[in-house]
Amino acid sequence: MTEPNIDQAAARPGRAAGGGPTFEESRAELEDVVRRLEAGGVTLEESLALWERGEELARTCQALLDGARARIAAVEPASPGRPAD
Repeated sequence: MTEPNIDQAAARPGRAAGGGPTFEESRAELEDVVRRLEAGGVTLEESLALWERGEELARTCQALLDGARARIAAVEPASPGRPAD
């Protein structure tokens, strides 16, 4: 699986590259995955699948946050003591 394109994610606020889920949707699903893992009562295979999904969701959230930071940095004027990009 390839990493989301941050430039494309930045072009569509809140959406991952390819029109994927929003940050809020991804975060909510990640929270559900964590709750299910913490609750236990699932098989090893289910636990592994949940873990893998959680890792994927965490990467999606991080890419969306990175895209948002890049958008802010692109419009933020250089302040004293901060080098221009």
